[in-house]
Amino acid sequence: MILRFPPNFARQLSVKSRRNCSNIGVAQVVAASAMSGQSSGGSSSIVDGVAAALSVGISVNGTAVKIDKAAEKPKPKSTSTLAVHGGERENGTKVADSLTTPIVQTATYTFRNTADLIAFQDGTYKSFEYGRYGNPTTQATERKISALEGAEETLVSASGMCAATTMLLALVPAGGHIVTTTDCYRRTRQFVQTVLPKMGITTTVIDPADMASLKGALDDNPVSLFFSESPTNPYLRCIDIELVSTLCRRKGAIVCIDGTFATPVNQKALALGADLVLNSATKYIAGHNDVLAGSISGSKPLVDTVRKLHNVLGGVVDAHAAYLIGRGLKTLDLRVRQQNSNALRLARALESHPKIARVHYPGLESHPEFHIASKQMRGFGGVVSFEIDGDLALTSKFIDGLRIPYIAPSLGGCESLVEQPTIISYWDQSPAERAKMGIKDNLVRFSCGIEDYEDIYADVMQSLASL
Repeated sequence: MILRFPPNFARQLSVKSRRNCSNIGVAQVVAASAMSGQSSGGSSSIVDGVAAALSVGISVNGTAVKIDKAAEKPKPKSTSTLAVHGGERENGTKVADSLTTPIVQTATYTFRNTADLIAFQDGTYKSFEYGRYGNPTTQATERKISALEGAEETLVSASGMCAATTMLLALVPAGGHIVTTTDCYRRTRQFVQTVLPKMGITTTVIDPADMASLKGALDDNPVSLFFSESPTNPYLRCIDIELVSTLCRRKGAIVCIDGTFATPVNQKALALGADLVLNSATKYIAGHNDVLAGSISGSKPLVDTVRKLHNVLGGVVDAHAAYLIGRGLKTLDLRVRQQNSNALRLARALESHPKIARVHYPGLESHPEFHIASKQMRGFGGVVSFEIDGDLALTSKFIDGLRIPYIAPSLGGCESLVEQPTIISYWDQSPAERAKMGIKDNLVRFSCGIEDYEDIYADVMQSLASL
């Protein structure tokens, strides 16, 4: 850790020590150290004095008092508490006793002398070198995500697709083989189908529930990686993460789960056996539709492998964006609980509506993976996909009749969003191509925000009534 002190630090430390220390003996020792430091060596003497006072012990009224600075305190385990405090209380990035993590807006970092630089390169001096390789604000956000995911390490990057593509390029060798699922984000599918083949990487695509095909792919190919969303986009299919991880581990294949639609509030993919969990932090993690970012979490060796390529490719998140993500995470649990509730209630209401042909939501018993979702998820997420009993035009009329949700891509923010995937994501594909990918013209994806459920319900019902 680098310690830099303002010119009047000694006076401030003396005053604050007297004011804040519960034991006046500590204040006296610290203040005395600060005063002597002014005349005999500056801030280093001050730090030594503080360290001595806090770690060696002091005498109060002739009685020796030992202060154990490193005494273990119970660590929070609940998601809501980790969302607020995770990654900040221990080893947090603090300046002048600030409560919040500061924005370190810099492109590069300085060294006092060559000896410090050599020590940094040797790993004995903790600091930062260049903005592409790390930032204190970003690091604080990475620690918070790690706390929520139960991960050793997290890498935050410029977008969810940046995290996904960097992960694939870093972990799948040329000529390797991956397994993925039929229902997935279109840009992920596009990268797998058009970019990876240029490096000789082949792919087996399976139905999310088809474990026989997964076993066959693992037996017949040198599978390096299994990669799937859970729940998937847009049909919200669910992978049996524990079973997939067991099958892949036997064959030495890495399992990476894109948990964007679940969030660590609803699903702990790493605890279920996955090696890595990826998030488009743009969505629920940041939660306010004002940041583009992605994250990859898991064991330190795996994340470090991805980080090495990330440092070369340069998909760096800005320090201010990292700050916004960290701030957004503090309310993640509160937001997701409301979105879970809104989506489940809306899905149940839509399932019985005569103008709805089908509802896709893992919290409904009619969902093909309801048993899996119930086993591995605490809540079922804030997105509901459903099919209007009609064609493209009638579905568009329903969407245009809504008043609360915005027509927009993305999901997971405070505001409800709605989209017709055919138009917003697949309009450049022919009807035959869309049908091949399972995208129906009457499909609606509704991302519930944190608005009052009764308002969302009334809005959806009035628009359906107009059809």
